[in-house]
Amino acid sequence: MEERGERPKLVRVDLDERIAEMVRNTDRSTLAVWACDCAERALPYFERKYPKDDRPRRAIEAGRAFARTGVFKMADVRDAALAAHAAAAEVEGDSAARSAAHAAGHAMATAHVPSHSIAAAAYAATAVRDGVGAAESEAAVSRECEWQYRHLLELHQGALGALG
Repeated sequence: MEERGERPKLVRVDLDERIAEMVRNTDRSTLAVWACDCAERALPYFERKYPKDDRPRRAIEAGRAFARTGVFKMADVRDAALAAHAAAAEVEGDSAARSAAHAAGHAMATAHVPSHSIAAAAYAATAVRDGVGAAESEAAVSRECEWQYRHLLELHQGALGALG
C-alpha cells in the first residue's frame, strides 16, 4: 500500500509494556526465535514487491541460525542486519515493504542486543498496518500484536520449562 498521511512511524499498542517486561526476562535465543517469527510473518509485504532481493530473508535465516546454535560473529550479525536495513532504505513508496525489511534487520540484530526483538515486532506490526486497507488496519494490527504477545508468552514459558 502507498504511504499514508499523518500516521506514526511505528505501531504502538497497549501490549507494549507487557511485551517489554517479558523481553527483559527472556533469554536471547528465545527472543531471536520470536523476533524472526514476527519478521517472517511480515516478509511477504517486502517479497511481493522485491522478489529477487533476498537480504531481509537472509537476515531472518541468520537470526534463526543464531537461535539454534547460540554462535555468532559480530561482523556477520552487523552485515546481515545492515543488509536488511539497506534493502528497507531502497524501498520507494511502500511503507509496508520498508517496515518488513526493517523487521528482518532488527530480528537479526537481536543476536547482539536482545531489545532489538521489540523493534522487530513493532516493525512487523507496522508492515501489517500499512499493508492492508485503512478500514482494516486497526483490526489487523490488533490481531498481529495479540499473536506476537501470545507467541512470546508461549516461547518464554517453553524456555522456562526446558530449564526446569
